[in-house]
Amino acid sequence: MKTLLKVVLSTAPFLYMILIWIMSGNPDDAVLRIPDEGVDRFVKESLHLVEFGILYGLFVIALLAHGKLRFTLNFSVALIAIFYGFVDEIHQSFVPYRSSTMIDAAKDLIGVTVLFWIVNRTYFRNPDHALTKTMKRLEDYLKKD
Repeated sequence: MKTLLKVVLSTAPFLYMILIWIMSGNPDDAVLRIPDEGVDRFVKESLHLVEFGILYGLFVIALLAHGKLRFTLNFSVALIAIFYGFVDEIHQSFVPYRSSTMIDAAKDLIGVTVLFWIVNRTYFRNPDHALTKTMKRLEDYLKKD
């Protein structure tokens, strides 16, 4: 069972990247359209802050699943998530009815950066923090055979 969980946690970031690619290849209202145009735009613009933070978080969990969460790898997966955000914006520039702006890329960057900061302030610097303890429990659980 632990092996299956490790596989799921390891593949999750890549499956999520595929999902992002598919979703950004469709018009922005293909899945959700809120009747109030202002609210619709606000929600979808705000999702940029969350979307790539989730991607980075999935990479962190994948590293935890293998006991490999170290600062250098953590920094590397943050850069990968940021780079993928830029690649996604370029991809969107070729999709009809989608837009690609530097503001969107900056929101992607901010989403990853905020979560990166949280992980660094907790996991690497504050062993007594509740998030650190939860992350360590997951890591320890998956280490034991």
